[in-house]
Order: sequence, then structure tokens, then C-alpha cells
Amino acid sequence: MQSSPMRALVVDDSRSMRMILAHILGQLGYQVDQAGNGRQALEVLDRERNEISLVLVDWNMPEMNGLDFLRALRANPRYAQVTVVMVTTETQASQMIAALEAGANEYIMKPFTPEVISEKLRLLGLAA
Repeated sequence: MQSSPMRALVVDDSRSMRMILAHILGQLGYQVDQAGNGRQALEVLDRERNEISLVLVDWNMPEMNGLDFLRALRANPRYAQVTVVMVTTETQASQMIAALEAGANEYIMKPFTPEVISEKLRLLGLAA
């Protein structure tokens, strides 16, 4: 295991949702950064210089939505190793497929429980 805490970024326009996800990730040992939309998230990733290994991103946000963020992230080889989990109210299969095709590693539908987040991260090898 790493000596320094794992770093995650929570991207959601809802401050309360960011706080909920940050708390869950904190319980799993992550140091968490936050952003209110995809554009801010790209700025955080650029500033943190490859320290962030996990991004939980909402779909519906102002300025840059989660799908556009995902496409921008995956277009940059620098972020090829970043794991992205879409956490959204979008429940249609076509949207899930679009997110996975754009490069999401996993897809979680709101509402969720802490156990769902923990289990998805375990499946991705990112939680004990």
C-alpha cells in the first residue's frame, strides 16, 4: 500500500453531494479534492500533477457536464491511468453505455449507499 493517502476528486455541482461523496471516500482512506463542474475538475487535475488517481463525476452540471469532462480527460494521454466513476441520476441504459464508451470505468446511479461506492471501488481494486 502507498505511504501517502490515495487522492480522489469529486466533481458535482451540488455542494451537499460533494460533501457526502468526500465523506465516504475519506472513510475509505482517500484525501479528497472537489470541483463544481468539469472545467474546474480539469483545472484541479492540471494543478495536482498526476496525484489524483480516482474521479467521481456527476453527469448534469453547468459549464462542462460529466460526459464532456470524461471525453476531455480521456483525450489527454496524461490522464490515461485515472479511474473515473460516473455517479449520476441518469438511469437510461443508453446513457450508461455512452459514459462507458467515453471512458468511464464504472457507473453508479443516484441514490446510492456508502456500501455501493465501497463495493464499486473494491471491484476496481481501489478499496480494501
